Amino acid sequence: MRASRLLTILITLQLGGRVTARTLAEKLEVSKRTIYRDIDELSAAGIPVYADRGRDGGFALLDKFRTDITGLTAGESEALLLAGIPLVAADLGLGGAAHGARAKLLAGLSERERIEASRVSERFHLDPLDWYRRARPAPHLQQVAAAVWNERRLEIAYEGWRKTSIVIVDPLGLVLKGGQWYLVAAARAVPRTYRLSAIHTANSLDQPCERPPDFDLASYWTRAITRLENDLRREEARLRAAPSSLDRLERLGADIAEPLRAAEPDAAGWREAIVPIESVGYAAGLLLGFADEIEVLAPLALRNELAARAGRVQALYRSADLPES
Repeated sequence: MRASRLLTILITLQLGGRVTARTLAEKLEVSKRTIYRDIDELSAAGIPVYADRGRDGGFALLDKFRTDITGLTAGESEALLLAGIPLVAADLGLGGAAHGARAKLLAGLSERERIEASRVSERFHLDPLDWYRRARPAPHLQQVAAAVWNERRLEIAYEGWRKTSIVIVDPLGLVLKGGQWYLVAAARAVPRTYRLSAIHTANSLDQPCERPPDFDLASYWTRAITRLENDLRREEARLRAAPSSLDRLERLGADIAEPLRAAEPDAAGWREAIVPIESVGYAAGLLLGFADEIEVLAPLALRNELAARAGRVQALYRSADLPES
């Protein structure tokens, strides 16, 4: 821990010029007394740190002193800086670590390369949340992330479809998809996916987890979501979409939107395609919001369900009696 802190102080001084003890203490979440001891240790190791007293004082390095720490090219640093998402780092409790990592990346570059690499954060911003969604910290995220990183077994209370169960798992990785966090963990040596919002309690056990030597998180996740989507959408429907619906088809998901977009339009611009659906009830809920802009040609059960729901909506708003405000 101290070695990492000393390195962060060195990089901060190299990048920022003169820095006060208070600033370093706040950034590293330690006392000013600890910072003074760390500065003494850097000086004892031969690092040319000097202190200026007074209101505008602080610690600084001799102007000509530089250390090559990262060995990264400008392009590599740009790529890594682009990969850093502040929201994700903060959720994981790694906001300070992300700041230190960014400083170390920039420190290994020349002044010109540093300016080029810094342009990434000025021109690109990554927002993992969909429209009209708010960032909500996932429960137990930091405890679960610590268990993943430290390779410790977890005991979780997980809310499944039918009941909440206590499960002991070997955590293998965390995935952020569509603003939701998921834990990939092995239960009885079989990798499974757990939604963090469904975890009621999470306790790290004093037991090392067993990680399959050939497990690859990205490959597992790709296979898992493909299998899930295929398992859910086992039925089919024939839809006919008006031109005015095309800019909102993504609400239905790619499996439905893509065939409709790819279909040849008729003389009036309507497109027809056979698409996979999860169920009659679920599809009706999605399609009802398109009113008369999407027509269901088949199956008949889906047409009837949409007609029944539309009738209930019509009856609701036909009533002259309004609820009291």
